[in-house]
Amino acid sequence: MNALGGGFLSRLLEKDAEFKGIYEAHRSYEKKVAKLGKRPHLTMEEELEKKKLQKLKLTHKDRMEEIISRYREARG
Repeated sequence: MNALGGGFLSRLLEKDAEFKGIYEAHRSYEKKVAKLGKRPHLTMEEELEKKKLQKLKLTHKDRMEEIISRYREARG
C-alpha cells in the first residue's frame, strides 16, 4: 500500500466504500498484530490470535490489491 500516491489512496477511500471498509479493517489488524508483537512472551491463545490476525490482514491486503488493480485498469 505504501507505493500508492496519497492522492490516489484518498480518492479510492472516498469513492469506494468496500475499499474503505477493507482498508480500515486491515489497519486495525495491523495495529493489533504490532501490539502483540511488542510483548516479550505470548500465551498460546495470544499466539493463535496473532496468527489469525496476520492471516486476516493478508487476506484484506490481497483484496485491496485487487480493487487497486481494477481501478488502475479502468484508468487506462
